[in-house]
Amino acid sequence: MIEAKNLTKVYSKSQGPAINSVNFDVRDGEIVGFVGLNGAGKTTTIRVASGVSIPTAGTIVLDGHDIVTDKIAASKTLGWVPELPNFEQNARAKDLILYFAGFYGIPVEDAKKRASALFSALSLAGFEKRKLRTYSQGMKKRFSLAAAMLPDPQNYLFDEILNGLDIEGVQFMRNLMIDLRKKNKAVLLSSHILTEIENISDRVVFIHKGKIIKIATRDELTGISSSTGGVLKLVVSNMNDDALAYLKTMGDIRVEGSVIVLSNFHGDSSLVNAELVKRGVAVREFSFEKSSLEDYFTKLIGNSK
Repeated sequence: MIEAKNLTKVYSKSQGPAINSVNFDVRDGEIVGFVGLNGAGKTTTIRVASGVSIPTAGTIVLDGHDIVTDKIAASKTLGWVPELPNFEQNARAKDLILYFAGFYGIPVEDAKKRASALFSALSLAGFEKRKLRTYSQGMKKRFSLAAAMLPDPQNYLFDEILNGLDIEGVQFMRNLMIDLRKKNKAVLLSSHILTEIENISDRVVFIHKGKIIKIATRDELTGISSSTGGVLKLVVSNMNDDALAYLKTMGDIRVEGSVIVLSNFHGDSSLVNAELVKRGVAVREFSFEKSSLEDYFTKLIGNSK
């Protein structure tokens, strides 16, 4: 179980708190979505929860262990995958996993068995001896998962784990999180892909300007559908004919420089980002204006002003 208790982080007094008195929890056997605009405080919250950033006030409690006062015990209960994992690129994958195992006190033979099982489960079998710099973005994400899952922790923090993945990668991560929930793990998922948050989450925590403005239950989100009749807006780089042809099949298209607007959008918006990445297009901004969850969030922001 993950518990944020009056969590506050101030980087600069002149700018005010990045997060301010944040309170929420993630229960065992639950996936909680974490939603907010860029700069709202999602990553700051996750970094404090992971123990790499010290809170100015308040704390995170992991299975009863305070991340500030009982950091070693708390850290043993946690698996964290940041948005941009940073590993030694010239390290060989399995060697690095076995090195990490030493920090958890996992015996060598046991560590080798766990590593082999994880590489197999995460579709990295056959790539164990390759250097990480040869891995694709999706493979690096899966390697980060292997590192996070190595000690079989009870709690997981996923910060924009779906970013940059192709369709298969998104589906893989979705199935993995559902499996973690079945195993009674606690999962906090931060993502800008609101349809995916809506589809997979048991509850959704909305954060705006460093404050929690709403925690919505599954019952409150029941009936939300964002698969038809929406307006999809994208800001992209490296647009090409193949990607443009794909987008034209999804709705009525309007191109304004790097901005693409799809009105009367019909499809699964959570897969558009992955399809564009597959076609070599970088998506800098992504919004689905008539997603029910998007509308809900927009209204929440408006009401919080």
